[in-house]
Amino acid sequence: TLQWEALGKQFVEYEQVAPFLVPEDQQRRLLDFLPLFLKAWEQSAGVVVFPNIQLLASEVSKLLTKEIKRTLNGKPAEEARLALEQFLLQKVEAEDGHLLLKSVYLLSQTDLRTLWNIIGSGLPAALMQCLYLFFTFPLKKTSDDGETSEDDTQIQEMLVEIMLNMYKEEQGVEELLAADKLQSLIIATASLWDQCSQSWKVPTGRVLRTISKAQTKNSIMYLQAVDCIKIAVQNLFKLADTLPASDVCEAASIVLCFVKDSYPVSSALLTEFESNDGYQLLLKILLRCEGFHQNEGDPYLDEIVDVLTCLTTCGKTELKVSGNIVHPQLPHFDLEWTRSSGMTVKNLQSFQVLQSIFQKSNDQHLCGRILAAIGTIWAWDRVNFFLLEWTLQPINQFTDIIHFKPYPVQVQFFKLVESVVLDLSYVPHEILKKVQYLIKENVVPFCTLTALQCLLSMTQKDLLFSDIFRDSGLLGLLLALLRKQAKILRKSAGTDLPGLEEGTEKELNAVMLKMVAALTARSVRNTVVLKDYGMVPYIKIFLDDECYRSAILSILEQLSVINYEEYMSIIIGALCSSTQGELLLKLDLLKSLLRILESLKSHSAFRTCSGFNALLSLLSDMEGALQDPPSGLWTAFGQNCILELVFYTLQVVTAALHLDPVNSNFFQRSGLFEKMAEDLGSLGCFRTQGEWQGEWQIPLNLEKKRTFAEFLDAAFCSSEPFPMWLKNCIWILNFLDLMIKGTLHQESYFKERKPEMGETSRGDQEGPQTQEEHPVAFKISGNKLPASAYRLWGNPEENLEMRDCTVVHPGAVCVMVRLLPKLYKEGHTQLSQEIQYAVVDHIQSLVKSEKSRQVMCESGLLSTLITSCQDAFHNESHPLHLPLTRVFEKLASQAIEPDVLR
Repeated sequence: TLQWEALGKQFVEYEQVAPFLVPEDQQRRLLDFLPLFLKAWEQSAGVVVFPNIQLLASEVSKLLTKEIKRTLNGKPAEEARLALEQFLLQKVEAEDGHLLLKSVYLLSQTDLRTLWNIIGSGLPAALMQCLYLFFTFPLKKTSDDGETSEDDTQIQEMLVEIMLNMYKEEQGVEELLAADKLQSLIIATASLWDQCSQSWKVPTGRVLRTISKAQTKNSIMYLQAVDCIKIAVQNLFKLADTLPASDVCEAASIVLCFVKDSYPVSSALLTEFESNDGYQLLLKILLRCEGFHQNEGDPYLDEIVDVLTCLTTCGKTELKVSGNIVHPQLPHFDLEWTRSSGMTVKNLQSFQVLQSIFQKSNDQHLCGRILAAIGTIWAWDRVNFFLLEWTLQPINQFTDIIHFKPYPVQVQFFKLVESVVLDLSYVPHEILKKVQYLIKENVVPFCTLTALQCLLSMTQKDLLFSDIFRDSGLLGLLLALLRKQAKILRKSAGTDLPGLEEGTEKELNAVMLKMVAALTARSVRNTVVLKDYGMVPYIKIFLDDECYRSAILSILEQLSVINYEEYMSIIIGALCSSTQGELLLKLDLLKSLLRILESLKSHSAFRTCSGFNALLSLLSDMEGALQDPPSGLWTAFGQNCILELVFYTLQVVTAALHLDPVNSNFFQRSGLFEKMAEDLGSLGCFRTQGEWQGEWQIPLNLEKKRTFAEFLDAAFCSSEPFPMWLKNCIWILNFLDLMIKGTLHQESYFKERKPEMGETSRGDQEGPQTQEEHPVAFKISGNKLPASAYRLWGNPEENLEMRDCTVVHPGAVCVMVRLLPKLYKEGHTQLSQEIQYAVVDHIQSLVKSEKSRQVMCESGLLSTLITSCQDAFHNESHPLHLPLTRVFEKLASQAIEPDVLR
């Protein structure tokens, strides 16, 4: 602060004596003061406490302006350029110039009033003349060490920063009009770009763009009066034939800025640009940009495209067009789209340049930029889509040639078409007809695929498209194409297809099937069309391939709405014909059955199509699948995957029995519960030979025995080691417990992640699941399928304890009791007895309620239960004798068959 006070006093003294000094002494006193000022600035980190800073700025700027004019006066351009460089360099003989420049540089960064004083000194015009010389007259090497004066970046940075600060103010631009260097510099950029100083190209562009943004009415009139834009355009036409495209883009972008930025003030420069074939110039320049590598010349190419995009809204009058809106339209479509925000297209000439570039060029980057520009114009105002399509029809015309464009451009184009529906809620019928024709012709499979994916997204948006694409013939076209592909698949079964069919054609088949699935979803009429085309036998052919299966099952499930028997016949037939290794196919078929069996109307068809027998055949075919270690074909699958198949099989059985007394009666009277017990017992985790052997010992610590729920928790939620056979047994018993209560079909223990088209199939990416991944996850080694596809979730204790214990399916109790003697493993005697006791105890809890006992007795299954447990009844020392006796004592009070009980 003391330093600034001393400087303030010193400058006041200078002000007082300055009027009485000769100019040379006055100048010397000021130059002597400046080093002290700069030193104080540096020491105070730019914090200036100087009351007379505006006056100082004015004095220093005037002196710098005077010295620049003196340096340049009377010299030829190249000599003046060299003299100016030497004047501003920090050398002993010319340090005054550098001192003045640095002082003005710092002062221009203080406040607006100080900046206005600098502008009022005449410095803007003087520095513009300097910039013109630096840009247009590059210096040759002048020193022995090979360095050139134009390499002094410090001078360049200070000069440019001063000009940027001054020219961003309208007052600074107005000061330029006193000289002719502004229009000279603009024209020079358009004519001497290949001859100018390389190091001054970018700084000159920055300065001119700053001036462009601060244009005033006077500056526009000045540029118009000297035909600046006209001459610049003419010169750019010449450069466009000779210079590299990136250089022409850079030069043209500067001129374009003056055209665009001046329009809010006056349309004069835009009119001059248009009158001198400016749009033809831009078309010529941009078409030369084909073949740019990514990022080469992009900033200036993008700037030109951005300017063209902005110019589309530059016009005096709104476009008056009217179009015929074809119906039907989406319910959200608003007919009052004419209410615009003002950012509407008024200049079709500018847009025609963008449209012509896309039509004439196949360059990926260039075409992509044009599509992005069109998306921007639509985003400004939704009316712009209609204004353009009802006049120039860009999207309509682009559809005819899109298959010639690079694949990324095709993807971008169809995303744009899709946005018309998704963002504008408008159905462009004419465009969709052309897209459909593109699919029919299938000239380029990649393009056909992308077009179909676009229509698929639309179809999934609204049910209306199911009617539109049926009436347009698209559904019939897809069915015909799929029939052809199905015949090819049938003929080539077991043979290798060509690479293209394995890639693009296969993906195209998948999308066609998804499209048919979307068109038939919730549309009985379209499903009838599919059936009338005789497509059901051909649709079945695709079922074996996993990438098609989801769509095929969706189609077949929709078919069930009009014919449950046909659906059941197909699915159950596929289940019966599937091989042991087609485990994923079986899972998908079972899940489909579950979805359909939610309707009670489907239960009869399931039974009459031998659904129950088919499901039990699945279990029967899995004999030994849960052996530890696994053997045979089962080694290819993890045990959690096999358990999933068991789970879904039992789920479908439960769903088919749910609220259906006819099916329940059929299942029981056909002895299928006994068959189920036999099949579950042969899975490999239960004992298959003999029951109890050797001497039985009462389990230790029975007063602290664990419940079945605690066994579940211990097996899967704790660190206690449990043998794999026991884990599998517990889970199957858990499934049966839920079946007894009639809730198994509502459970979701296994959360599956299906691979999409093109992803690696299951088993190639992930290893087996571990306990750390989920509290009840399986930890199985040697799993060929990723365990993440089969996540067990839910708290088993909650599953058991938090449910109503009413018995819904008493036959499942018999299954559990029949499996009870098989809950034994040599070497695990104590554990075997514990789990058997826990299961019996759990069965006892199931028949606690009067309602459960009544259901059990009315089922006529008591004799089956007794037969299953006769060994325990006959041997009073048997550890299960007492708990089983208690079970039947509870049933006795409700018994309808007293002879059986005796």
